[in-house]
Amino acid sequence: MAQSNDLNLELELLQGELEEENAPDPLDLIDAAGPDQGISEAELLEALDNLRGNYEQSMQGLKLFCEHRDARCHPLLVPLLQSSCPIQRMSAVYALGRNPYSQALPLLQQQFRLDSNSYVRKALAWTLGNYADADVTGDLLQALRFDNAAVRLWSAGSLVDAALAHPDQLEEVTSELLLTLQVDREAAVRSNCAWGLGRLHPKLPPAEQQVLEQGLLHALLHDCDSGVRQDARSALEQLDDGEVLGRLQTLVDEGLIG
Repeated sequence: MAQSNDLNLELELLQGELEEENAPDPLDLIDAAGPDQGISEAELLEALDNLRGNYEQSMQGLKLFCEHRDARCHPLLVPLLQSSCPIQRMSAVYALGRNPYSQALPLLQQQFRLDSNSYVRKALAWTLGNYADADVTGDLLQALRFDNAAVRLWSAGSLVDAALAHPDQLEEVTSELLLTLQVDREAAVRSNCAWGLGRLHPKLPPAEQQVLEQGLLHALLHDCDSGVRQDARSALEQLDDGEVLGRLQTLVDEGLIG
């Protein structure tokens, strides 16, 4: 998934294009690690003050807290989740993903179920992955099954984080990602599932690991998209399993894969 630190520029682009089907979305460009460097206390205080201001001021404050962490922003971000402007709601969601705030989680989950704007829901799918220690799996599974492609893609990644934080949910999440890898109509979603399954593999018992490996091998051999096939292969290669690597080499020797 392409990411960078150009969230400010993308929000400006999105301002005039949000309703267009192919409008750029800052979540495609946000850096999940975040560059918490080069920011002064004066700049943070100005951004906090901006969150209390008018629309233009609050947007400036939101842009900063989409990239930087400071717990003082928490109570100022929550009211912006209820904004009538989808850009402002989306930005507040991003900022609460960068600055997780446990008291905001119930509101974020409710908004994930009810918000009519797909850009906001996509941001929520990403943000809930930063609350993986909480029980967010049910909402993310629902989105993976029924929402649009962009929301499904980010829900798949956040589901992996949630399952890693809750071992009792590993089996359910693994099964759902395997099913999505087989049936989702969007190649990008299938690729993200392959990547996520590779992350889950070490945490599974041997029998479930074998089922996962078979699912990835099936995608490698039979998916109609070359990118998904490559991602499935990469996931298998990164398992560092001698038997799996041997099977891959056999497929190469037999000319079934390059």
